[in-house]
Amino acid sequence: MTPIRYAIAPLQPEAHLFAVTVTVDVPDAAGQVFTLPAWIPGSYMIRDFARNIVRIRADAGGVPVPLTKLDKQTWQAAPLAAGAGPLTLSYEVYAWDLSVRAAHLDTTHGFYNGSSVFLRVVGQDDQPCTVDIHAPAGERFADWRVATSLPEARGQGGARRYGFGRYQAADYDELIDHPVEMGTFELASFRACGVQHDVVFTGRVPQLDIQRVCRDLKQICEAQIRLFEPRTARAPMLDSNRRYVFMTMVTTDGYGGLEHRASTALMCARNDLPVKGSSEQSEGYRTFLGLCSHEYFHTWNVKRIKPAAYVPYQLAQETYSPLLWLFEGFTSYYDDLILVRTGLVTEKQYVDMLAKTWNGVLRGNGRTKQSVAESAFDAWTKYYRQDENAPNAIVSYYTKGSLVALALDLTIREKTRGRKSLDDVMRALWQRYGRDFYAPGARQRGVTEAEVHALFDEISGLKLGSLLRALTEGTGEIGLAPLFRAFGIRAETQKPAATAALGIKTRTEDGWVRVTQVLDNGAGQRGGLSAGDLLAAVDGLRVAPGQLDKLLGRYRPGDDVALHVFRRDELHVLPVTLAREPAVQYKVSVEADKHAGRSRWLGQ
Repeated sequence: MTPIRYAIAPLQPEAHLFAVTVTVDVPDAAGQVFTLPAWIPGSYMIRDFARNIVRIRADAGGVPVPLTKLDKQTWQAAPLAAGAGPLTLSYEVYAWDLSVRAAHLDTTHGFYNGSSVFLRVVGQDDQPCTVDIHAPAGERFADWRVATSLPEARGQGGARRYGFGRYQAADYDELIDHPVEMGTFELASFRACGVQHDVVFTGRVPQLDIQRVCRDLKQICEAQIRLFEPRTARAPMLDSNRRYVFMTMVTTDGYGGLEHRASTALMCARNDLPVKGSSEQSEGYRTFLGLCSHEYFHTWNVKRIKPAAYVPYQLAQETYSPLLWLFEGFTSYYDDLILVRTGLVTEKQYVDMLAKTWNGVLRGNGRTKQSVAESAFDAWTKYYRQDENAPNAIVSYYTKGSLVALALDLTIREKTRGRKSLDDVMRALWQRYGRDFYAPGARQRGVTEAEVHALFDEISGLKLGSLLRALTEGTGEIGLAPLFRAFGIRAETQKPAATAALGIKTRTEDGWVRVTQVLDNGAGQRGGLSAGDLLAAVDGLRVAPGQLDKLLGRYRPGDDVALHVFRRDELHVLPVTLAREPAVQYKVSVEADKHAGRSRWLGQ
């Protein structure tokens, strides 16, 4: 079977341009169609990657072939005469999106996801692919290397590991599921359950303790592999290649991650990473480990166990699923749970993390208006397109989804007296829908809502249907306090602070304090504040950046103040009656020194 042949080269790093070609030996006789995805799996928003194609042309045997653009991301080549030779599309991609989702290129490094640079050959998606990854021209790039989990091609032209050259994929779906980092980077490796895992850091990180990162990630990876495969400890990336790659771009304040079948692309803040010679574990480093844990858990949960709507992916338009509470929310539950089970955080630290998530959900009034199933379905238009009203209108299927997982886990553990847990449900999902997803000749299928609900009842031996529907389709509060009590954890309602508040969120902008969000039922909303207002003064005293809370600290709830604000270019005076923050908050603490149920749950 003749593969589809791709090539990509950093054409002009200083101009942020990749040069890409795709060659088809047997194009469609009616005129081959090519299209670029509009979104990338794992990030549910239309991104229109085709807007970054600067110019495009086609030829066959050196003879130009006319191209017709059919829509924003699709081109059709004119039919070729018999024996005209292979059809090649050549195009340039502007790469200046420093994120984990698209492509970025400059004189320091290059990065891309295949969905943002490789045109799909319509009708030949199942054909094997090769891609020649070329080095940029010039002596200044002589020490660049390539990091990717994409398998090296065998035979002539095949790349050496971490080298430029030819790589291969079984089909287009695999081709775009292995991002590529190129440049000078710090590299280290470890083995988890016998599988090589590589850790790559791009960006300057003085005195990075990369060996500590490897030690900690090894514990996380092995715990997750054994969670899903307690008997065999077999890692899922063995189904296509034999390694996993953590690729991290380090910046001043970056944060984010995107999962792939045998790798993850990450961004983190420089100061979150550990320093050689220091054993201190900062909150930032715990956050980084949690991010790595989250993306690694996706190797099972969403990359192989998938919602039925995503099999196969329809990358030309939105694909709706109400199940992201399972795929993102449950992953968000397990990311930190794995940290406490491996001893990378203490019980107290973990309980503090749970309290932070719980209280964060309670602060947003959107939880009373939107269920996590609705949030998942509307991710394309609401969660990924948040505006100034987001806290009042939407709930996160990540954070509230993690609380749903927590509630279900504790419920199953309590009612079965520890004989069953959410771990058993996840293993069953893996065995039935994920383990053989990429096996040769396997019938790929995802899981439906009905199958998820039935599986919870079957595996737990309980009737969980009404609870599961209430948690995922309802907008009521999640009763965590009594569930915690059964595991030796106390959740106490905190009295609202006596300090006065406006119920707003702000940012500093050119020496001003700008209102970014106005929360439902807060003093600011009742007094007429709007997002976008510039806060000038409180009772005649200027609101300097960083001083608003100090100014308000001189007042008590119920006090009347005059706010001077600029809305557009007009000065307004708003009479506001200050109030307490309206949200209920909880203080969560470990109650008992030893508790058998909690030890089984947290592994300590």
